[in-house]
Amino acid sequence: MWQADAAQLAQLDSAFRRNLINCLPGYKPLHLMGTQNAAGVTNLALFSQLIHLGADPPLVGILFRPHTVKRDSLENILETGVFTLNHVRTDSYVQAHWTSASWQESEFAATGFTEEYKAGVQAPFVQGSPVQLACSLVETQTLAINQTILLIAKIEQVFVDEKGLREDGSLDLNALGIATVSGLDEYHSGQSLGRLAYAKPGKIPTNL
Repeated sequence: MWQADAAQLAQLDSAFRRNLINCLPGYKPLHLMGTQNAAGVTNLALFSQLIHLGADPPLVGILFRPHTVKRDSLENILETGVFTLNHVRTDSYVQAHWTSASWQESEFAATGFTEEYKAGVQAPFVQGSPVQLACSLVETQTLAINQTILLIAKIEQVFVDEKGLREDGSLDLNALGIATVSGLDEYHSGQSLGRLAYAKPGKIPTNL
């Protein structure tokens, strides 16, 4: 088995190290973040650093790289206090990846995604996304260790394609055709292995 300690990792080729470390967490959630500035100029960016922080109230955390250069999504959120998160469909992952290019125009227009607006939400959604979240900024924290910014947001509204919403509130991501990502650039379609009953000592969990 290949191995490396912290000192050896530091000596690796930078591109190899970047790819390796980004792959270590395994499969990650994939979302398109829709924002617009106060002047109404929209932005669309691909994010995989989403963290569930709590259900009551419904909170998510999103990691941003250090704010040492212009970061449109972060700056738009700080300016307006709102944004959307839109799950990426498996049939649009190439289009979603394209949003990470250095566009001089809105990524919506540049990559062919369509803006969708809903009542009471200033930020644009991605039309056709099967799971759409309207979020509001709660706070930001700059991590001292590497200046990464943790943005904490409250989920204000949820929109889900009904074919993927189960009676118990869980989502059937397979039915919704949701894509996921590993590393920086490898995309995947999920395949359910099964849902298991609540785990109890002395009893092997059974399928639901």
